[in-house]
Amino acid sequence: MSSAATTPPSVDKVDGFSRKSVRKAKQKRSQSSSQFRSQGKPIELTPLPLLKDVPAPEQPELFLKKLQQCCTVFDFMDTLSDLKMKEYKRSTLNELVDYVTVSRGYLTEQAYPEVVKMVSYNIFRTLPPSDSNEFDPEEDEPTLEASWPHLQLVYEFFIRFLESQEFQPSIAKKYIDQKFVLQLLELFDSEDPRERDYLKTVLHRIYGKFLGLRAFIRKQINNIFLRFVYETEHFNGVAELLEILGSIINGFALPLKAEHKQFLVKVLIPLHTVRSLSLFHAQLAYCIVQFLEKDPALTEPVIRGLLKFWPKTCSQKEVMYLGELEEILDVIEPTQFVKIQEPLFKQISRCVSSPHFQVAERALYYWNNEYIMSLIEENSSVILPIMFASLYRISKEHWNPAIVALVYNVLKAFMEMNSTLFDELTATYKSDRQREKKKEKEREELWKKLGDLDATLPSHPCPPEPRPLE
Repeated sequence: MSSAATTPPSVDKVDGFSRKSVRKAKQKRSQSSSQFRSQGKPIELTPLPLLKDVPAPEQPELFLKKLQQCCTVFDFMDTLSDLKMKEYKRSTLNELVDYVTVSRGYLTEQAYPEVVKMVSYNIFRTLPPSDSNEFDPEEDEPTLEASWPHLQLVYEFFIRFLESQEFQPSIAKKYIDQKFVLQLLELFDSEDPRERDYLKTVLHRIYGKFLGLRAFIRKQINNIFLRFVYETEHFNGVAELLEILGSIINGFALPLKAEHKQFLVKVLIPLHTVRSLSLFHAQLAYCIVQFLEKDPALTEPVIRGLLKFWPKTCSQKEVMYLGELEEILDVIEPTQFVKIQEPLFKQISRCVSSPHFQVAERALYYWNNEYIMSLIEENSSVILPIMFASLYRISKEHWNPAIVALVYNVLKAFMEMNSTLFDELTATYKSDRQREKKKEKEREELWKKLGDLDATLPSHPCPPEPRPLE
């Protein structure tokens, strides 16, 4: 048993959502610790025998004692303090990980509260503020958790515990409750990607084991995302939570509940608007596609939502949107495509006309996709008139020869799809251009005449000053 096992003092919660990130120069990788529980004197733990060295009937009791010892938390910011005891706890945690992996009969009813207590003492803490208020997750190295040598083993132990064949959710639900889950979700704001990766696995296991917590977990993730979008634009664990959601959505029963559809439209679509989209866009796009594979009727509101939030000034985000749209079009049904083809291809036409060559290039790559090409061909009478003017103009005027080459290929494909319509549009375009040139010439001539007229008129003297009133 620990001769110095301590109860962590209560600390005021720090709002993990309140930190804003601003793009800045790269920061050096640093370490920080949220375990601000430094002891006034050295910690001494009484060495216990190894579990394998005691008779099997005594192992469950010794297991509990080791769990209680591991509730002692060390200060890792002081690299020279309690070195011997830190190593002893590390070896004990390693032993516990191995024990729960291979042993049978250890998981008595008395073990559940002790396991949850030990895990809670070690992982639940106030996360430290970022080293810099200007921390940018896209540019800067994350701050790593100094206590990771112990923390990693605690997470590893808890995952093995949850995956154990002897694990009984009916007993564990008394201790792994809503409060526990809420504290777990707060930890997803940790800057340390190693911790977020373990948290992802832990939350996924809890979601799978505890049916009664599923709705609560979804609701709390919903709340985190809403605060992220509309209040703070800062939360480190968005990508990991979306990855979990991808698996959850995949398991949704059909027909989809109204709450799930609302989550898609009211939460996932607005997530596209945040500045840090690139950090989690792949996971977000996967969730969107999972929803559409479950219910194709959601395609129209999703695409209209993306078009509504289409970026106006950020080329990088436009490229991401175009990539996601292609993923959606890969699974779209022809009946749904017809509903959104006009607004969709008006936007694609604008992208093709973009002076930023990566945006134009990404949009033109749609014509390399066989399924999208088949949809375009079936609806060429609608799509070709929308796209033609932009494509024809770019083929003559664009500054980038690679874009011009791609446009020629697209025009060639359209000509092969519907040559009659193509010829009509070509004639109409040329006729319109002739009219525009004629009007432009007439305007120039009119301005010239006005200039000549102005030159022939005598200059007018200043009007006489008014006479004073008598």
